[in-house]
Amino acid sequence: MTKILSQDDFQKQIVSQYTDVIGEKLGGKVLSFSDQWFADAENLIKPKPPIRDATRFTYAGAWYDGWETRRHNEAEADWVIFKLGVSSAKLIACEVDTAFFNGNHAPHISVEALQNFDASDENLQNVKEEDWEEVIAKVECGPLQKHFFSRGSLTNKNYTHARLRMYPDGGIARFRLYGQVIPVTDQSSSSVTDFASVQNGGVAIKFSDQHFGTADNLLLPGRGHDMSDGWETKRSREPGHTDWVIIRLGAPAKLLEIVVDTAHFRGNFPQKVNVKGINVDEESKIEANSDAWEVVVDDSKTSADKEHAFKVKDNSKVYSHIKLTIIPDGGVKRIRAFGVKA
Repeated sequence: MTKILSQDDFQKQIVSQYTDVIGEKLGGKVLSFSDQWFADAENLIKPKPPIRDATRFTYAGAWYDGWETRRHNEAEADWVIFKLGVSSAKLIACEVDTAFFNGNHAPHISVEALQNFDASDENLQNVKEEDWEEVIAKVECGPLQKHFFSRGSLTNKNYTHARLRMYPDGGIARFRLYGQVIPVTDQSSSSVTDFASVQNGGVAIKFSDQHFGTADNLLLPGRGHDMSDGWETKRSREPGHTDWVIIRLGAPAKLLEIVVDTAHFRGNFPQKVNVKGINVDEESKIEANSDAWEVVVDDSKTSADKEHAFKVKDNSKVYSHIKLTIIPDGGVKRIRAFGVKA
């Protein structure tokens, strides 16, 4: 049964614990759709909030920043198929935003998922209808609002593709699908892996501030395209101020090297950074100011637009989480935590 959550509960239970596995910035993409007459399906997974320009019209009609299909759909539902931006994930919840859609919004939605690791079948030509499995049951949507739907627990299976169904037609501005990343890679004890990467299961679970750029950007692949896809805090005005983010590693690991990248941050990079680690079984007990944190990287000077590599002195320690602290504030594009699985 689909559960409807408040925005606050969704933030605490879902966003801070799991990953939007179809987001464009992570590499998610639209593979196919039933219709996109008024507005393109690829808008659903764009990272920026939707906008509205009531004076703008196209050949098809009024312009909308989202996905909108024709009226009078004779089929049961319109649909969009997505390829996840990670190798696979167990799914738990979704966000459906009908911002600016009023009188043309989606009346109901459901979400299905598919496990298909066949690289030769990228367009899913060999997939049968019965291969799709429901992960979010059909639920009602209203106009001009964000909807937060959860299945209550993670799916038992990890999936590679998702299908959003909209009954019978209409418009949706943005769609987010959350889950736990399940890497399909070699994470043996001898394989060096970036355990902070979202593609390997890393999650930014807590932070002091994300005024200009969200903390989850730190874990994205690549070096990004500008300051908008990094983590940036507001300017501090108090002596001794620091900002921080706590990251759950994809698996407990012995760390070898930390890389802190300030790409595109040229007048607003932090003066210094440090990294600490902790190994815990109960994540809920982690406190940012706890004495249990151990130094992984000492206070270290940073500079503009540069990857800073720091060797970890003690490679025998096992950590489940790391904390990046920036002194006093500023922006960081990425953090990498290279190591071997414990």
